[in-house]
Amino acid sequence: MTPAIRPPHPVLTRAGEVLRPALTLYLDVHRHPETSGLESRTAALFAERLAAAGCDVTREVGGHGVVGVLSNGEGPRVYLRAELDALPMDERTGLAYASTNGAMHACGHDLHLAAAAGAVDLLSRAADRWQGTVVVVGQPAEETLTGARAMLADGLYERFGRPDVVLAQHAAPLPSGMVAHGTGHGPVAAASAALTVVLHGRGGHAATPHLTVDPVVTAAAVVTRLQTVVARETAPGDRLTLTVGTLHAGTAVNVVPDTAELGIGLRATDEETLDRALAALERIVRAECTASACPRDPEVTVSSRSPALWCDPDATRAVRAAHTTSYGPERVGRWPPSMAAEDFPLFGDAGLDIHAESGVPLVYWMIGVMGPAQWAGAATGLPPNHSPHFAPDIRTALPPAITALTAAALDRLDGPSGP
Repeated sequence: MTPAIRPPHPVLTRAGEVLRPALTLYLDVHRHPETSGLESRTAALFAERLAAAGCDVTREVGGHGVVGVLSNGEGPRVYLRAELDALPMDERTGLAYASTNGAMHACGHDLHLAAAAGAVDLLSRAADRWQGTVVVVGQPAEETLTGARAMLADGLYERFGRPDVVLAQHAAPLPSGMVAHGTGHGPVAAASAALTVVLHGRGGHAATPHLTVDPVVTAAAVVTRLQTVVARETAPGDRLTLTVGTLHAGTAVNVVPDTAELGIGLRATDEETLDRALAALERIVRAECTASACPRDPEVTVSSRSPALWCDPDATRAVRAAHTTSYGPERVGRWPPSMAAEDFPLFGDAGLDIHAESGVPLVYWMIGVMGPAQWAGAATGLPPNHSPHFAPDIRTALPPAITALTAAALDRLDGPSGP
């Protein structure tokens, strides 16, 4: 016999009351995206919505970070995290509200912001149904994996209270109205590192290549050789990706440049594999520069690093049960370990000096954003996150994104459905 499913929390039935302002925020942020570190306008819009929902709002936390605090008596302190930044890419969705400024919300951060604003608005309107404190965090610079660390370094937990749990959700190419939690058999997201490598050559005229040291040729050798880190230096059972995402060099076809710069991303499911890959990368870069007789040593800089995301098992089970109650078991799935990367783990007990003793539990789930027509055409392939064609069906995606975050918060707060 199938066990009876409790009806959804009564607060969730009022979601329609907050939908219009949340949708207005989404459309504005989507149309005017801002990349990492430049999110001043987005932060202002988000702060305005949090203030309208009754939050005590603080801006410029760790950069353009926004923190809204909604206090409602004694009880747990529950953080809701969303991201402010977009990606530096041209949008090609064809939407009437598409961005035209060379940036794009191709990862759903606009949806995350709108859902967080809607959730705290809904909780504010139903304050008689829960007790505790909700802290909404609008984090800058997630795409560069630097914003969470900056907010924590700026005293996030010291200034706004140590959380009992931090909740976050992420857009995924799943049917709207579906949520998916980690399987528990691996990290939800991978450990990652971003690096900048500068190779130094000796510039000159293209007609006299023998008088130069061409850093472009060295860069090509580095790019090719780096592929062996995954293919020949990583055990088949370990998961690792290495991507040279950018390569910049030169100004003209008849000039050998002095330098070449590479942007490199590494992702692994564990810290040990990531450490080995970083060591191999630096060894290869230095060896290729020696082989090319570069006049100066290369510069290898780790610009950001984030650990793998492991969610708290007990809190995750409870939130998953709350989502099952809200949507039914057929709409709550499992999300396998992913090589996507996040700096969300820094909000938890990631063993980092910045808050090594915090022991903060994290819960993170995926939220579907594809409408029925999009899903029906899935055989031809759905545009994934970071695609210029990534286009959530906001009409069907935003309402469940609001209620999923609200249901999770209510489950962690004191009240009729509290822990």
